[in-house]
Amino acid sequence: MTTILFKNAKVFTGKNTDFEAIDFAVDTESGRFINQETKAADKVIDLKGKYVMPGLINAHTHIVLDPFFKIGGLSSVNAVKTGAVVNTYIAVDNLNKLLKNGVTYIRDVGSSDNIDLQLSNLEKENKITAPGIIGSGPALVMTGGHGVELGLESDGVDELRKNARTNIKNGARNIKLMATGGVSIDGETPHDIQLSVDEMRAAVDEAHHKGYTACAHAQGTEGIKNAIRAGVDSIEHGIYLDDEAIQMMLENDTYLVPTLMAPWAINQHPDKLPDFMVKKSLAVQEAHIVSIGKAAKAGVKIAMGTDSGTAYNDFENGSSEELEHMVEAGLTPLQALQSASVNAAELLKIDDYAGSIEADKLADFIIIEENPLENIKAVQGDKIVYKKGKKVE
Repeated sequence: MTTILFKNAKVFTGKNTDFEAIDFAVDTESGRFINQETKAADKVIDLKGKYVMPGLINAHTHIVLDPFFKIGGLSSVNAVKTGAVVNTYIAVDNLNKLLKNGVTYIRDVGSSDNIDLQLSNLEKENKITAPGIIGSGPALVMTGGHGVELGLESDGVDELRKNARTNIKNGARNIKLMATGGVSIDGETPHDIQLSVDEMRAAVDEAHHKGYTACAHAQGTEGIKNAIRAGVDSIEHGIYLDDEAIQMMLENDTYLVPTLMAPWAINQHPDKLPDFMVKKSLAVQEAHIVSIGKAAKAGVKIAMGTDSGTAYNDFENGSSEELEHMVEAGLTPLQALQSASVNAAELLKIDDYAGSIEADKLADFIIIEENPLENIKAVQGDKIVYKKGKKVE
């Protein structure tokens, strides 16, 4: 066993409320944090003046998408069609970008060719160095519905149940459902109701029977409520939350994954994207920010996610920038850090082995120069990343 003792850092474990002076040790063979032993460690690293926190967890990604459309992207924006080989190349490149920028675990919520599921297995077997992956496979969408490019068209309770079972058979540990329309597709709005409560409940039941999770793309108010009624574990986006929807989330212990980066990124590039997309994105931005702030103030559990892969929503900086947007919307810096660590780990059901700095959990952590509880932008600065106890080069 090779052990490294890290000394003199200020550490946010995920479970404390401030950065504290804590020494911690890792075993590079198991890739886990270990209890500091009385015998000398094989190596000691002095982190005086540095800040340490758990590696970021991003609960909403699309790793097969190229956000800049150089190779591939959403068909509504770019007509280029790509196959499994090119999409895998894009996915691996995106995973590398995420990891180098401090994201050590992700949930992918819409992929092609089960690429996320296969890469998840390779990472678990230590055959690739990448963030850990909770994969969903293709999202379940109504015929012609939102996200059909990365979706499996499904109509009626029986088809939803069958396709959820198929995804789980193929290795999905989350079922992604489309409850409403959205911004990035022409001919629909965020308020459009798509999959019904009964359809979604059938898929949710299949996930829960296996101990897995289900989430819903839900932007408009009634679609959000339908998804909560169906029993999903998390609402993705949650643009138009009213008081009743927030209360329903609290009563059902439903998480919210804001993805504030998605409309923000579109709105920074109005001259490069279709008018329909920019018009809808500009229209939702203020309501989105207000909704997230109200939910946070009410005590809704929030997990960080970016929707990375959508238009100009990059894998390099998006996760740390999402934290800034969350704070601007009304979260405290502590809530933001918790959203990307312990909260996201609980949502993904990986909290027994990831999401916090403590013995026996994966030694996934980042080292930064400043205290993000004082300035959330500190997470965007220079950082050193460790995945499973090994420094990411």
